[in-house]
Amino acid sequence: MVSPILKPLAWMLRLPRGSVNHLSIKSKLILMLLLVSGFSTLLTAALGYRSGQANLTSRVFNQLTSVRASKAYQIEAYFRNIQNHTQTLSEDLSIVAAVQEFDAAYRQLEDVQEPAKSTKKLEDYYRTQFLPRLDKYHAGTPNLPAYLVGDRATRYLQYNYIAANPNPVGKKQQLTAAADESAYTQVHRRYHPIFRNIVSKFGYYDMFLINPQGQIVYTVFKETDYATSLVNGPYKDSNLARLVQQVIASKEKGFTQLVDFAAYAPSYGTPASFIAAPIYNGSKLMGVLAFQMPVDEINNVMTGNQDWLQDGLGKSGETILVGNDKLMRSASRFYLQDPKGFLAQLKSRGFKEDAIARLSQYGTTILQQPVSTPAVTRAIAGGSGTLSVVDYRGIPVLSSYAPLQIKGFDWVILSQMDLAEAYAPIYAFQRQILITVTLLILLVTLLAMALAHLFVKPVEQLIESARKVSSGELESIPELNSNDEFGELGRSFNAVVQSLQTQTALVDQKNQENERLLFSVFPKAIARRLQRGETQISEEVTNVAVLFSDLKGFSKLVSSLSAYESLAILNDLVASFDDLADKFGLEKVKTIGDSYLAVCGLSVPYLDHDKRAADFAIEMLGILRRFNLERGFELGIQIGIHSGDIVAGIVGKSRVVYDIWGETVKQAYSLSQACPSGSVLVSEIVHHRLEDLYPFEASTAANNGQDGLTAWRLLNAPLPVSSEVPSRS
Repeated sequence: MVSPILKPLAWMLRLPRGSVNHLSIKSKLILMLLLVSGFSTLLTAALGYRSGQANLTSRVFNQLTSVRASKAYQIEAYFRNIQNHTQTLSEDLSIVAAVQEFDAAYRQLEDVQEPAKSTKKLEDYYRTQFLPRLDKYHAGTPNLPAYLVGDRATRYLQYNYIAANPNPVGKKQQLTAAADESAYTQVHRRYHPIFRNIVSKFGYYDMFLINPQGQIVYTVFKETDYATSLVNGPYKDSNLARLVQQVIASKEKGFTQLVDFAAYAPSYGTPASFIAAPIYNGSKLMGVLAFQMPVDEINNVMTGNQDWLQDGLGKSGETILVGNDKLMRSASRFYLQDPKGFLAQLKSRGFKEDAIARLSQYGTTILQQPVSTPAVTRAIAGGSGTLSVVDYRGIPVLSSYAPLQIKGFDWVILSQMDLAEAYAPIYAFQRQILITVTLLILLVTLLAMALAHLFVKPVEQLIESARKVSSGELESIPELNSNDEFGELGRSFNAVVQSLQTQTALVDQKNQENERLLFSVFPKAIARRLQRGETQISEEVTNVAVLFSDLKGFSKLVSSLSAYESLAILNDLVASFDDLADKFGLEKVKTIGDSYLAVCGLSVPYLDHDKRAADFAIEMLGILRRFNLERGFELGIQIGIHSGDIVAGIVGKSRVVYDIWGETVKQAYSLSQACPSGSVLVSEIVHHRLEDLYPFEASTAANNGQDGLTAWRLLNAPLPVSSEVPSRS
């Protein structure tokens, strides 16, 4: 990975060879100076950055390891103290006496008569207090028979110390003695204040006395596991039941055993861990002493009473416990500080809705939040060390990990801090270096530019000249005021440019001549297509108006004039017709001698192509009349107009001709031949479209002519005195 400090240098070194070759001499000189000075500056800065980053990483890892070791010692010492305390209490004669008395008193209740309505009240407690709360955390829907046992002594005690207890849920331990006068109540009145004081002072959640048969004969907190059997009762599959079985099976004095956290139904499914030790009177097993581990005490040890700054963990550091199932055994700092934000973050990372809901309901990340990082995997395997990993929030962290030495627990401990916070000093150092390096490079660049400018000034003049030439400015090329090699190169360059000016002028002249010739021979649309290089131009065009005209008397006139005079007269007429065609949107296709062929709607479609052709024909008659009056000629013209479909295209290879053909062209030609001189004949289609705009009359000449055409004469042009169709001159 390229260091941020070396990125500018790496970018310069990665320039493609072609791009370097295209740099100016001035740029190359500047680049060389920058590389020499910048390389040493950037390399020094990069080495300093690397060294600082390594030292900071080592310092943070050492700090995290120190915190981790301290917390590991505290939590291990805490559990050792609990084990020692549990073992000491299990050997205390008062505990031995208490379990005996509670067990004896419990057995006396097996045949006692239950108070009236006690069963209903106990069932009501389960239905209204216990089951609704348990339902919030239970995977299925809990039912009453599964939790309310039928043993008479159990129901009697649960009624008196739970259902009939006037204290609310969570404070049932405040009742010292029930209202009855049973032997059990007398024993309870004597021992309960002592045991309640032990739980309160040592921070336990609850305390249990269990007889050798697995019957819980006493608890301080009075949850629904009170007076139940751990062998065949509703909680026989709990982690407490498994722990008691292990302790009883050990048959060993001074034996203590811990059991890992698991959901515990009497505590409404919240995670619970237990420690237990056997109670012996001499060599006889009298029962088991068990404590429910305090989650809050564990969290206080791991969070330093939620004072992470005091522990040296900054704004994002934490120390957590993780079990071998890779689930948390202590609370997450981020959940404790901002539960809503933590849950929203989990949701944004795709956590399942039911997992987020359980975490929210339990109010703790214990047994709910997975921590599947390489650091956890290595610690579970027995290793210890430091790693940079992505934590359970999806955020890069520096992590210090190690397994815990707690008998009965396969836990590991992690101490970690967000990479962004850990590297904040090096990021600030990086910014400072970048600013300093940037200023140095800027200074070196300015100095290099000044020196390079003096050296490459003649080259810049030549480059400026080349740019003008490349942009087409060939008129003015400045001379280089230098007598060295650059001056000679400039003079040679100017000679080439002058030659290029001459050649360019000749090429432009020929191009203009060719373009004028092309546009004079072909329609504009066809000429443009030929300019683009098209050779096969053929298309079917629908709904166009074709006009065919034929001059009468021109051949006779030619016989009395010279060839030059005849051509001049014909050119004048055709030029007038061409200008008129442009005015009305018609395109001249060709002239054949004194015949004129034009189309409306060929390149540009028109809705009124028939009207345009008719107006063009009327104007042609007017032009010819004025021409005759001005020059004393007696020329006539026959015009035919038909509308329909045609085929248009380029014909020929070496000598190409643009032409149109089809039935429509043939009909227009026939109409022109049948037309009286000085008139316009249109087909039935054109007449039908224009009969509301122009006056027409049926043409007898056309009806008597060839092909049996049906035609109409446009009355805007008066018919000559003789209605006979003159023969072609």
